[in-house]
Amino acid sequence: MTSLVSRRRLLLTLTSAAALSSTMLTNQALAQGAGDPIRKIILITDTQGAVPQAFQAAQLIAQAWRQLGLEVEARPMARQAQTDLVWFNRDKWDTTMWRMVGRPERSDPDEMTFNLFHSSTAPRGFNFVGYNSPEYDKVAEQQRQTVDPTARKALVKQAQEIVSRDTPYAFLVHPTTLQAFNQNVFDSASIVVQKGVGIRNFWTFIGATPKGSQKAIIINSGTALQAIHPLYIAGAPDSWINELIWDRLVRIGPDGLPRPWAAESFKFVDDKTVDVTIRGDMKFHDGKPVTIEDVIFSYEAPLTTDKSPMFKPFVTDIDRIEKTGDRSMRIHLKRVNAAFATTALGRVFIVPKHVWEPHLKSVEGKPDTLEAIRDPINVGSGPFKQVRARLNEEVVLERHAEHWAAPKMERVILRVIPNAEAVVGMVRSGEINLLSEYGGDPDVLEKLAKDNPAIKLTQVTDVGIEFMAFNNRRPPFDDAVFRNALSAAIDRNILVQAAWSGYAVPSVSHVSPAIDFWYAADVKAPPTGINLAKEMLQKAGYVVEGGRLRYPAGKKEALQPPG
Repeated sequence: MTSLVSRRRLLLTLTSAAALSSTMLTNQALAQGAGDPIRKIILITDTQGAVPQAFQAAQLIAQAWRQLGLEVEARPMARQAQTDLVWFNRDKWDTTMWRMVGRPERSDPDEMTFNLFHSSTAPRGFNFVGYNSPEYDKVAEQQRQTVDPTARKALVKQAQEIVSRDTPYAFLVHPTTLQAFNQNVFDSASIVVQKGVGIRNFWTFIGATPKGSQKAIIINSGTALQAIHPLYIAGAPDSWINELIWDRLVRIGPDGLPRPWAAESFKFVDDKTVDVTIRGDMKFHDGKPVTIEDVIFSYEAPLTTDKSPMFKPFVTDIDRIEKTGDRSMRIHLKRVNAAFATTALGRVFIVPKHVWEPHLKSVEGKPDTLEAIRDPINVGSGPFKQVRARLNEEVVLERHAEHWAAPKMERVILRVIPNAEAVVGMVRSGEINLLSEYGGDPDVLEKLAKDNPAIKLTQVTDVGIEFMAFNNRRPPFDDAVFRNALSAAIDRNILVQAAWSGYAVPSVSHVSPAIDFWYAADVKAPPTGINLAKEMLQKAGYVVEGGRLRYPAGKKEALQPPG
């Protein structure tokens, strides 16, 4: 762990080193036969106030890349604007700080392995960087279709090795999530620590037991929500709220394994046939019963249309669904899917057909998707229901008393507090009683807990990842050698100390060490260093003239920097 003062000194030292290296580059002998100079690179990052770790990491990375002879602008951007640009304008950005947050369903490696990098998800799905590798696609598909865990593990490792070689991302760190709760408000035994996620998880929300008159779970988010929506996958706080409003057939337990939830039972009749029976005591928040038709619609909407692209990868292996009884259905798969219970039954939200079928009809024949729909009050069947939502300020949910697993607490209140110092003050005063995330100096939080015995700190290695996303569609990032060199220039150990204050582990792939079985510990991190990065570029024909990195001879600069 590094103190805030030490981190600032380290940043100053690195800045001075970068300036010196830039001067040395300018004095290099002019190379012969160079192509066009590489245009200014726009590196998009979170704002310092919202996510200071990502902001500081971006500054360090920009400094390292400048030592290669690149002109780099680190451009802070509010999360909503960043998402609008990166997700919905996929050919109009260069590189961006990004994260895949720790979610329980990601305890199975399929979502990270298939959804992030398979070419089928590039147009509108999770492969927003546009990575395209037939070799990788084949391995990603094979690991889905391999039931034997040992054989599948070998394929997941192979997928990690291919991605490490091709570098569609520069993997940075798996954060250590610091969280806390007030032991005077909650019975400590009722707070669940979920592996790879921490205490802010579904099981804590439904099981947290009040010790006194305070019956609201009050949590924080450093960033505003983008959408409360069962068919839109956005940032971390959105997912926390969504999973409380809408039920799923299966939930991922604290042990990382799927267990029946809205499904009374599910059974694999054979490798490609699944029988599901839903509970008979479910109601939506508007009082209408949850039927098997609602469940079938929830799966068929992304399966049979192009109007739910974010959820389509979860259901793509379904061939057809047939109703077999008043509360039962049979799912026929096109092929074996070893992760189906976790990444399909445990991922798709159950939505009311009477609400979403009209929405689906409203976007037919239009370029819009269901992701564009916004309901003022969202109707689900989950253990909490929406009371009000001001996405930039506060979201309030209240207990769904008719739920079969009705929570012990009466309300969940999420407060958007972008300032880390303010968050500490609110934990101290009791205005926040479950610290769900913290981006400030860990020493301050540790002192708070030491001075206030009621505050219990926890920490876990996140199943998610922080990474630098390269837009593989745009030159110069369409060149794997260029991407590898930029990744090699990043010192992850410095990022861990200077940006994450020691609360992270360097990342080598999309699989976190938090999921022990699937993590390939022997996949070595590629070697790093500024000199190595320069050597890689030089061997590929990139040259430096007048301190500016240029393409190999004959290659023209095809693009202008993003506006």
